Amino acid sequence: MNKGIKKGSDGNGRCWWGADDGIYADYHDQEWGRPVRDDIWLFEKICLEGFQAGLSWLTILKKRENFRKAFKGFDFEKVARFNEASVRRLMNDAGIVRHQGKIRSTINNAKRAIDLRDEFGSLSDYFWRYEPDSKSRPKRMTHKALMELTETDASRAMSKDLKRRGWSFVGPTTAYAFMQAMGLVNDHLEGCWVREEIKANDK
Repeated sequence: MNKGIKKGSDGNGRCWWGADDGIYADYHDQEWGRPVRDDIWLFEKICLEGFQAGLSWLTILKKRENFRKAFKGFDFEKVARFNEASVRRLMNDAGIVRHQGKIRSTINNAKRAIDLRDEFGSLSDYFWRYEPDSKSRPKRMTHKALMELTETDASRAMSKDLKRRGWSFVGPTTAYAFMQAMGLVNDHLEGCWVREEIKANDK
């Protein structure tokens, strides 16, 4: 069995980080790596990846509903209209990560998201341009391969272009974590039941 695979309480093999019951297991099974093309969901995830920098993803997951409430469901049309009073409100919201730079980045990125949508038709059409060719991927997604993949040529290209367009908190590592979560790549390990389901649905 792949080194990073653990069996959950239901007997299914999972990536080690999502094998224990609880919030991580639900996220692993239901969301991570499953292809997403909804613009609001894509915007939410890239913003939350920015908030996660320097923190654990579990911290963000536990606060996600608070984030959604604070940022109007991550409707980027609404977030783009936030002002200084909005920043003060968010800085006083104990339910989210109160980092002024990341809050301002989210508001800025909402404005940039509108620009992307207007240019490409949707955020989905823009982000999925960076789906890597299968030939550039590891032949087998092992625990070792996953641990070594913190950024790729595709995530560096995405990061560079987003920064050129005025986005912030979108470094290549953040971009790659976003790609993994939104299913632009299938980084579930060989032997994980979710990996096989995604592959089957992609045919």
